[in-house]
Amino acid sequence: MARDELGAWLRLTLTPGVGNTTARKLLAAFGLPLAVFSQTSTALLQVVGPVTAASLRAEPPGLAALLDTTWDWLSASGEGSARRQIVVLGDADYPASLLTMEDPPLMLYLLGAGAFMPNSPLAGTNECQGHSKSIANNLANCLTNSIAIVGSRNPTPQGAANARQFSKALGQAGLTVISGLALGVDGAAHEGALDSVVPGSGRVATVAVVGTGLDRVYPRAHLDLAHRIAEYGLILSEYPLGTPPLTANFPKRNRLIAGLARATLVVEAALKSGSLITARLTVEQGKDVFAIPGSIHSTQARGCHALIKQGAKLVESAQDVLEEMTLQTGPARADTTALDAEPESPGVFGVNLSLLEALGFDPVGLDALQARGTLDTASLQAELMNLELEGLVARLPGGLFQRLTPR
Repeated sequence: MARDELGAWLRLTLTPGVGNTTARKLLAAFGLPLAVFSQTSTALLQVVGPVTAASLRAEPPGLAALLDTTWDWLSASGEGSARRQIVVLGDADYPASLLTMEDPPLMLYLLGAGAFMPNSPLAGTNECQGHSKSIANNLANCLTNSIAIVGSRNPTPQGAANARQFSKALGQAGLTVISGLALGVDGAAHEGALDSVVPGSGRVATVAVVGTGLDRVYPRAHLDLAHRIAEYGLILSEYPLGTPPLTANFPKRNRLIAGLARATLVVEAALKSGSLITARLTVEQGKDVFAIPGSIHSTQARGCHALIKQGAKLVESAQDVLEEMTLQTGPARADTTALDAEPESPGVFGVNLSLLEALGFDPVGLDALQARGTLDTASLQAELMNLELEGLVARLPGGLFQRLTPR
């Protein structure tokens, strides 16, 4: 990404009044951020209100300094430190599993393992590594076989031990463990995943989704753990560099944990635990939730018991989880039949006319839409996001999509 492009993306995220939803509307109307900021006030008013339009015409305070910091951070990638990358909405490397969320991040900051090891015994497989220098490509490969492991920040000793033991066993079976780098169960889950690392394998063992900028580690007690994750896994954030650990960021972070993983395992949780938010978001995305039962006398087990009553799958061993999850042992290949059937119309991201025809004009869910065509899930999600950015498809509540009349 060129420096001026990076600056435009950062400006979009910093502009007052512009959240992810408004930003997607602007991108759908005008294209990439550089084009957004070249619009007249009259053009902007067709998409946003007068206050936001005025904000878009003025450079946000601190943009130049943030651009310098971010550019320097990217430039240091691989120079005696972990690799760094920024992926933006619409990039080929953007995680497809996030595209079905109502609020996908505009930018993802990645830090960690990115080098492909050609001599690895896993070379050529789908084991959490890539044939390119792209960290995001490695992330995409890892998500095929992944599980979120979350729970209390104040677990019982048995709860912490369960988190580490389950994580290690699942990691040894080939799953990438995703968690939030918090104290308690999160930290134990990352530790267990690192315990499963085979030196030289090149496998990304764990992904930490954090609520700060990637130039900060929170909590500070996990500084060493963060360094080890950067060596054998990935750390991911949607927040710009310098973002402090604001309370509001952590519940938002949970949606990414749920969105990235194929399933979620709740180890221990009280009834008002943030882990239950992650579990709810997992269910809303049509994914499995597993829960480990505990003592009926433990407040830290009540959240898991509530989840089990609501339909979460009770598990007593890592094998229980593995039996429920069908691991994909080979890289998924996109079926391009529908893409080749019709020529694409010009546009920032291109238009899949076959998919537009399959959509019809009534609201439709992802499963029903997939049954009408030949695209695999990841390709379908990516194409729907492209159509949304082109302003041809709207995302509705409940995971539905609807074709829009062209402007």
